[in-house]
Amino acid sequence: MYDPKGNSRDRAIDLVQFTETEPPAHLGGIVHRFLELRTTEPLPADYRFHALPDACTYIIFDQSDAHVAGLTKLQASAEELNLGRTFHFINIRFLPGVWQADKVPVGFGQIDDHYAGDLPLIAMNSVLIRQGFDASQTALVSFVDDLVARGLVVANPVTEQIFAQMDDIFTVADMAEICALSPRQLQRNLKRTTGFTPHDFLKVLRLQQALKGEPSLSYADQSHFIHSFRKATGYTPGKYAKKFDV
Repeated sequence: MYDPKGNSRDRAIDLVQFTETEPPAHLGGIVHRFLELRTTEPLPADYRFHALPDACTYIIFDQSDAHVAGLTKLQASAEELNLGRTFHFINIRFLPGVWQADKVPVGFGQIDDHYAGDLPLIAMNSVLIRQGFDASQTALVSFVDDLVARGLVVANPVTEQIFAQMDDIFTVADMAEICALSPRQLQRNLKRTTGFTPHDFLKVLRLQQALKGEPSLSYADQSHFIHSFRKATGYTPGKYAKKFDV
């Protein structure tokens, strides 16, 4: 199954806590993880958070202000965010292709404005702020269950097939064959459900495999891997490993 390494953090920052929890089994094809990122006390310098392309959609809740929340995803390149010296976020990371963007559009990049959409994000954020991450797991699951009931998130059989056979996918043609789709059908399906072309979606999958220490499974040679990694993240693999924890 697809297990994205969706973020990386400055090394050796003991005052920053990152916590992930798995969803219950009935949401396993919808949600990858529930996440919390927070400082335990003010940091001596601004904190850099490197958001990696993972094709996932996120709902982000800022725990310092119940009105700051949003629905977001990255494109096919990384984004480095300055979170300042104090921060506290709770996120829901949805698997690629499950969010129905034709019903509720998805934005790109960091959310830092008051939410003005139709989803009950402010009400949910108020619950999270009162209860805290550990105590809010039931509320988070109920929130996603409601999104499922409303048809805003739906399991995606095409991406599920791709994830199940990632080790056998080296080209877009391989991807289309595994899904029993023509290249044109695959193009339409992935663009509609993930926002990515098949080529960009494959680049994201290759990067994620490389972050698990398996670049040889995804790239023809070392130089190709280094070039692709630097294009996606802005760093060579060596410099990235020295600067960030994944």
